Amino acid sequence: MPAGKESEMRKIKPLPAKALKTPAGKTATTVILTLVSATLSTAAMAVQRFPKPEFESAYTQPQTLVPLPRGEFLAWMDVFVLVVSLSIVTWLVLKKRSRLLVFAMSVFSLAYFGFYREGCVCSIGAIQNVSLALFDNTFALPLSVLLFFILPLVYTAFFGRTFCAAVCPFGALQDLFAFKPQALGSRLNTVLGILPYCYLGLAVLFAATGTDFIICRYDPFVGIFRFNASFGMFIFGGILLLSGVFIARPYCRFLCPYGVLLNWTSRFSRRHITITPKECIQCRLCEHSCPYDAIEIPVTSKSPESRPAMVKKMMLLTILVPFMVLISGYAGSRMQDTLAGADSRVKLAKEVMALSVMQDAGNSIQDDSFEIKAYKTSGKTESQVYSEASAVLKKFYIGGWLFGGFIGLAIALMIGGRMIPVYRTDYVTNKGRCFSCLRCVDYCPVKS
Repeated sequence: MPAGKESEMRKIKPLPAKALKTPAGKTATTVILTLVSATLSTAAMAVQRFPKPEFESAYTQPQTLVPLPRGEFLAWMDVFVLVVSLSIVTWLVLKKRSRLLVFAMSVFSLAYFGFYREGCVCSIGAIQNVSLALFDNTFALPLSVLLFFILPLVYTAFFGRTFCAAVCPFGALQDLFAFKPQALGSRLNTVLGILPYCYLGLAVLFAATGTDFIICRYDPFVGIFRFNASFGMFIFGGILLLSGVFIARPYCRFLCPYGVLLNWTSRFSRRHITITPKECIQCRLCEHSCPYDAIEIPVTSKSPESRPAMVKKMMLLTILVPFMVLISGYAGSRMQDTLAGADSRVKLAKEVMALSVMQDAGNSIQDDSFEIKAYKTSGKTESQVYSEASAVLKKFYIGGWLFGGFIGLAIALMIGGRMIPVYRTDYVTNKGRCFSCLRCVDYCPVKS
């Protein structure tokens, strides 16, 4: 404000009460109008003294997004469709035994859960939400997400992997590309079968520490469902689909972390799909019908192993399992710094430390990173940043032990499963690996 105007404003004083009674001077109305005019003038000058801030940068305030009113309704509608789909597919698998109808249901699931609901909410990604809720009591887990995680496991525990047969949109999409699937053999299946365990362990570790949701970040198909995949993820998804022409469902068999949980629960299912509704007549027509190598052929040529040989194997496994768990757990703990490097709090601590070292050396940084700019405006001290990073490193040290031990246990059990022979007289499905797709049923001449 100019100095002249400010001095004039200071000269304005309240009029004495007797002025309102002066008949020859100003009337009361004139005095009131004068006071109102002075007040408005002061307000106008106050606006000039405190102008609105002007942002010279290109920053634009992001628009606040409010969930649509139908968001919760759609979530519960998804749960309803999931229950109905699981029930219908289970009935088609166990009662109707119709491959054609199961395929039709998979097309519906691909259209609804895939392209219409854009792959979200999905049971696979729900692993991360459940893991975070278990280790962070401040995270509110939506009930609909919890049901998407639990319901397929419940159905699988009773009826086998009917969720994989025709409800999961990821499996349905890959099933469309399985034109000439080739068998990979039991050894290669075993080696590649360890990858889902690694993926599951890392997904739980990163989610439990609040680092990242890697299943969603590196999902190869959601970007396709939404038509907005990055170039890298589009290539990754395309490679999986093209390889699925010869290797049926590569993601489901060798990457899907939720498939590990379905594999475990399916082994306890009492009403699992069978190749034949009655006794096997040993026609061998189904022997090479399964593109997922999930049919166990009869093993009757060997005589049962001697008791001393079985005792030696059991002793070896008794030593092997804890040894593998301890060695793998130690290796996982040694990966503490590497795994924690993906956490934003650890990244910030490293950048702050590097900035401090450069400042102590008298060097200056021309352009700060986004993280450093946010740190400078947050009001945090270096000690607070380092303390947060230290807490994260401690979590990853414990998580590394658990992750490594989990992988070691999985490898030891896989080795043990190959060491102990199982003798069978019929062609049966491997409950863990079978997707209940009913391809083998079409080859069986016994229909009822």
